[in-house]
Amino acid sequence: MTDAAVRPQTAAPPDPVALARALIRCPSVTPEDAGALDVLEAALAPMGFDCTRLPFEEAGTARVDNLWARLGEAGPLFVFAGHTDVVPPGDPAAWRHDPFAAAVEDGVLYGRGACDMKGAIAAFAAGIGRFLDRRGPGFGGSIGLLITGDEEGPAINGTRKVLDWLAGQGVRLDACVVGEPTCPRAVGEMIKIGRRGSAVGRLTVTGVQGHTAYPHQADNPVNRLVAMLAAITAEPLDHGTAHFDPTNLEITTIDVGNPATNVIPARAAATFNIRFNDRHTGQSLHRFVTERFDRVGGAWSLDWRVSGEAFLTPPGPLSALVAGAVEARTGRTPVLSTTGGTSDARFIKDHCPVVELGLVNQTIHKIDEQAAVADIDLLADIYADVLDGFFGRNDG
Repeated sequence: MTDAAVRPQTAAPPDPVALARALIRCPSVTPEDAGALDVLEAALAPMGFDCTRLPFEEAGTARVDNLWARLGEAGPLFVFAGHTDVVPPGDPAAWRHDPFAAAVEDGVLYGRGACDMKGAIAAFAAGIGRFLDRRGPGFGGSIGLLITGDEEGPAINGTRKVLDWLAGQGVRLDACVVGEPTCPRAVGEMIKIGRRGSAVGRLTVTGVQGHTAYPHQADNPVNRLVAMLAAITAEPLDHGTAHFDPTNLEITTIDVGNPATNVIPARAAATFNIRFNDRHTGQSLHRFVTERFDRVGGAWSLDWRVSGEAFLTPPGPLSALVAGAVEARTGRTPVLSTTGGTSDARFIKDHCPVVELGLVNQTIHKIDEQAAVADIDLLADIYADVLDGFFGRNDG
């Protein structure tokens, strides 16, 4: 099967480490792009990719640049997804090397974004180039890259809006690999097939201020706040499922702001975060906490925000394909996991099967974030093998 719409590759595959270094040298702290997408486009264009910039913004949020790049027009469409934005580096003086210098020392690449996730994006491009070297332009489908600058930020003007734009263009995604750093110690040991959901509640309890010696003339909101928090933490929410750890509810702040020891305050507040599995939804958890708060009674309000629902791509063809590519290159059988925080896969799962595989995550968001040079090269080979398997499976 030949896709005549695919332009021929005109350059050697990108060097993944050189590309990762060029990306790291762009200080693209959310929401700044700082030239990172220009660097990536320059690597993709010689391979025949059509690149479309998709800037999005809305009131109260920063403008974010995103990139959709596609090679070919025919189906099936395999997509690599990731982000070029990074978290702030902290104190640059605390780093072994300048966080945006992309220094290589003893086979290790240092820099903000080395593993989260500019190293993986460079491996995307190199892996695609290696695949095209093997198969040529007539591989029987299309390859896309969905790259956002808003994953480490509020995730309002990034992947979700790009997906909406693609749907409006009639573009159908068939499978996706996200390059988040999924591996605890060695590349390939863990693939994410889902993620827990995340909900944040900000509870405010209102009372009546008064003297501690005359409690009958006051209404102590702290007592009720403590009782409300006890009501939602007294028992486990569940004991986990076949693919998910137990749901955990963690109280993260208790705020009264009362400097006096003899004054009952008028207000008390607390914040809690729930990381939940697929036994729950954001809506069902909202019902759970509000019912228990109502049992305590009194005046209270709750600001409730769900940043992502729990989701799962059940073990199947895509996870087997990626796991097979890992095992062939490394000899490791990856664990299929749903641990960790959330990712933009929570948006992609509404459009196609999605799994996540990237670099080692031991230093993400830390001082001296780093990735082994050999790991970046290995990941590029794995991505190339995934494409080989996907389009081999769909040939004919």
